[in-house]
Amino acid sequence: MRHTKHFLFSLCLLLIKPATSAASELDSAFIERFATTYLIEIFPSTNEEKVRISVAHLDPRIIIKPCNIPLTANIHDKNSTRNVNIKISCDEPTPWKIYLSAKIEITKAVLIAKSTINQGDKLDESNVELAYIAINKIRGDKLTDTAIVFGAKAKRRIAKGKAISKKSICLICKGDVVTIIVSSEVFTIKSQGVALSSGNINEQIKVRNTRSKKIITPRVKAINQVIIHL
Repeated sequence: MRHTKHFLFSLCLLLIKPATSAASELDSAFIERFATTYLIEIFPSTNEEKVRISVAHLDPRIIIKPCNIPLTANIHDKNSTRNVNIKISCDEPTPWKIYLSAKIEITKAVLIAKSTINQGDKLDESNVELAYIAINKIRGDKLTDTAIVFGAKAKRRIAKGKAISKKSICLICKGDVVTIIVSSEVFTIKSQGVALSSGNINEQIKVRNTRSKKIITPRVKAINQVIIHL
């Protein structure tokens, strides 16, 4: 799908001189700002993602002709989030167009290892931090909420700077002693057990009840807590 945006010269009076002379004063700096403004609207930053846009400079040998109607800008594919070509057009009876290249870097906030975390280490503010990573370097689902990470243990070594994923941690790990909560609308019973598998929030794991020796499959509720709803 082609994405086209019209920018009226009246919106650009702060960037150029009065509209009566605007047509004769189009220059490379204006075209580059025009392209940058367009890309910022197409790829806006959010609380979760930051966007950095770098528009290449026009060849100074290019002569920019006047245009007495609103310019248009478009890119061929909005889904391209690394390198794009922007077409700036003047659709007068004698039209012209200019192409600029731009680099778009989108980064996403994820939890990463502040320092090397060894297998079995507990994750907390001393070894985990939130950082923005280029989305093309993120593989799989990465974690962003410290509430489900702090207190968990590393299932394997996590190198410094690497993103934290569910596969690399366990809120309850195999061999942990856990509290088993059996809950209904009218009663709650607690007992003790040993985790026979590892898991994170809301995941089902196998647990052996210490007293009855029965193996059950409750869901992880919190650190060292599992629950069965009746």
